[in-house]
Amino acid sequence: VQLQASGGGLVQAGGSLRLSCAASGRTFSLIAMGWFRQFPGKEREFVAAISARGGSTYYADSVKGRCTISRDNAKNTVYLQMNSLKSEDTAVYYCAADKGQYYNGSPHGMDYWGKGTQVTVSS
Repeated sequence: VQLQASGGGLVQAGGSLRLSCAASGRTFSLIAMGWFRQFPGKEREFVAAISARGGSTYYADSVKGRCTISRDNAKNTVYLQMNSLKSEDTAVYYCAADKGQYYNGSPHGMDYWGKGTQVTVSS
């Protein structure tokens, strides 16, 4: 599976961004997808995930209520809508795919990773 994330950028605190991740190489509708982020000097952390058919979503407490993950299986794309952004959301954001239909619960269990996209929130 090849993953290409896009949509990062510079935004003021309180603003919004929508990240996109286009996938190719495997039947997209059969795999769970997730978004993760990495702060300098830290390990990647979970942000949000969505099951293969979109019926189940999962969020980190730090973004719950501010972010929405969704997917369009016809377009082989997963999205992360981020609202009410804070300076502490500044990080490199990665999308990842799990061979299974449901998120396995750990970044270490994801099978495929895309290159990250930088999100910078200015205060």
